[in-house]
Amino acid sequence: MKPTLVILAAGMGSRYGGLKQVDPVGPSGETIMDYSVFDALRAGFGRVVFVIRRDFEEVFRSTIGAKYAGVIAVDYAFQAAEDLPPGFTVPEARAKPWGTAHAIRAARGAVDTPFAAINADDFYGRDAFRRLGAFLTHVRSDAKPRFAMVGYRLDQTLSENGSVARGVCQVGADGLLVTVTEMTRLVRVPGGAENREQPDAPVALTGAERVSMNLWGFTPALFGALEARFPAWLQAHADNPKAEWYIPFVVDEMVGEGAAEVEVLPTESAWFGVTYREDKPQVVAAIRALVDAGEYPLKLW
Repeated sequence: MKPTLVILAAGMGSRYGGLKQVDPVGPSGETIMDYSVFDALRAGFGRVVFVIRRDFEEVFRSTIGAKYAGVIAVDYAFQAAEDLPPGFTVPEARAKPWGTAHAIRAARGAVDTPFAAINADDFYGRDAFRRLGAFLTHVRSDAKPRFAMVGYRLDQTLSENGSVARGVCQVGADGLLVTVTEMTRLVRVPGGAENREQPDAPVALTGAERVSMNLWGFTPALFGALEARFPAWLQAHADNPKAEWYIPFVVDEMVGEGAAEVEVLPTESAWFGVTYREDKPQVVAAIRALVDAGEYPLKLW
C-alpha cells in the first residue's frame, strides 16, 4: 500500500498571528502545504490526512481540502484537548491541545498504513520527501518498530526574526538515532547557535547538528505506543497549562528503552518555514527561486 501523509494543521499560529496554514506563499497562490502535497505525490504517497480543529473545519475544507479533489485522496482527523484516555479530564486552565504527539494520536482512527507526519507550515523540499517515501514504501513490520526521521542541519533551519524550537539529534555510526533533545529557544549566533532556555546558562551549538523538523516516518505501531505512554505523561504534566507532549519526547523514550529504532535520513533539501510574520517574504522569495530553477511548476494545481 502507498504511504499516507499526515499533516499537522491544528495550530492557529499564535506567534505568526493568524491562520498561517492557508496563507499563500507561491506565485499562483499556493500554500506551503500545497508544496508538501505535491512533493509527497511525486514521492509515491497515495493519501493525505489533515489533522485540524473542528472550529475551522469549514474554512479549511473549502480553501485547502477542496483543491485536491481528483489529485489525491483526502481525509480529516480532529485534534481536541478533550481527546484524552479514560479517567482524565481537561484542567480548567488548559486553553489548547497537548502538542505534536497528541496531534498525531488524533489520526489513529484514520491511518492504517506507514505514514509521514509533518508540520503544515514547514517547507521540507523534494529530496526530503523522496528519501522518506522510499523508506516508508519498504519499511519492515518487525517485532521492534523501525521508524525514520529526516535530519536537517541546524544552521539551515533558524529564523532571523526570533527563537525557534528544534529537536537536536545524536546519530550513531550506523545511521540510527541515539537521542533527540527538544530545545525550544534556539537562536543564531556568530559561528553557530545557542539554546537560551536558561538565559544565564546558554547551550552552545556548532550549527552542523542534525535536527528534527517534525518530518517523521512511522508505522501504525506508533499509535499503540502513544496510547500506552499518554497517561503517564498526563499524570506528570497535566497541571501545567503550557506543557506540550512533543513527538520527539515519545521517540526519544522509545529509542532509549529499546522499544523502537529510528533511521535518520540526512537531507540537504532547503527547509524554510513561517514561524513569525516577518519570515514570510523570505519564504516567498525562496519558493519563487525554486520555481524559476524548474524545481516546481509555476502553478501546482
